Amino acid sequence: MLATEARGQYLAWLAGERRAAANTLEAYGRDLGDFLHFLTQHQGGEPNLAELRPADIRAFLGARAAAGLGNASRARQLASVRGFLRWLARHHGLPSTALLGLRGPRLKPPVPRALNAEQALDLAANVGDVHHPDHAELPAMQAARDVALFTLLYGCGLRLSEALALNLADAPAEGGEAALRVLGKGGKPRLVPVLPKVRAAIAAYLPYRAGAGPEAPLFIGARGARLDPAVAQKSLRNWRRLAGLPEHATPHALRHSFATHLLGGGADLRAIQELLGHASLSTTQRYTAVDAASLLATWRRAHPRADPVEPAAAANTPAPGPKAPG
Repeated sequence: MLATEARGQYLAWLAGERRAAANTLEAYGRDLGDFLHFLTQHQGGEPNLAELRPADIRAFLGARAAAGLGNASRARQLASVRGFLRWLARHHGLPSTALLGLRGPRLKPPVPRALNAEQALDLAANVGDVHHPDHAELPAMQAARDVALFTLLYGCGLRLSEALALNLADAPAEGGEAALRVLGKGGKPRLVPVLPKVRAAIAAYLPYRAGAGPEAPLFIGARGARLDPAVAQKSLRNWRRLAGLPEHATPHALRHSFATHLLGGGADLRAIQELLGHASLSTTQRYTAVDAASLLATWRRAHPRADPVEPAAAANTPAPGPKAPG
């Protein structure tokens, strides 16, 4: 089997059997394309996947490092290659000796950067404020949509992609179900409770969707199509600059804020894992480092025996926490 043919079959398997998202398929396809292109030059012809050695993969990673790729990008490409070679071993009997003893670049998982409660609440409630003195006049539909969308992200801890995939039939109605059904990564469903403020924000937006069918998108752009993530990100970016919020105030930061504030309020880590839709508890445990950093910053500011540290520096000082994958 030709290497390019094997790549196509593997991507088809990911799409059909693993129900991989379009972005995942695009990333895997790009990574494997880079790998096979390197092997063509490295082996001097059509890649021979059956004769791969660990040294060949190390050479690929070295070439990518020389091209300027950082540790995170090389670790992702190695994960793509690993998955591909394991699939070949399982489905086509190719030896997997090329993976023996192979280690990827060491990664330090980033601590999620959350907003404080006041910033998150202000953003969610006022992002659509057409009366802000520095705010360009927004169409009423767009203003209501932005408030509903960002209130949903913070109030339910959704990923932006999950919120934008919702249809009108999914919208929480007054007096309806107390939970929202969300399809997460890999099409895995989960239920998240809907707070009254989230329900009210969506209710204020729904009149602008009157007449659309239940399978129509909940959040739409100016032309009536499903809202593009880039448009939502731009809306928040514009408001962030007007409101003087930090640069890490992004749609995903609202999800981080949801988890961090729940943890700070005493919520159980397992419950937060379920609400976020994390497959592994170790992923959710990253938020304990955020909470620990906040406690350490407070101690440094308030304790008479603490070393004098600028508040901004203290707030950004990570505390020791459990190691977890990114």
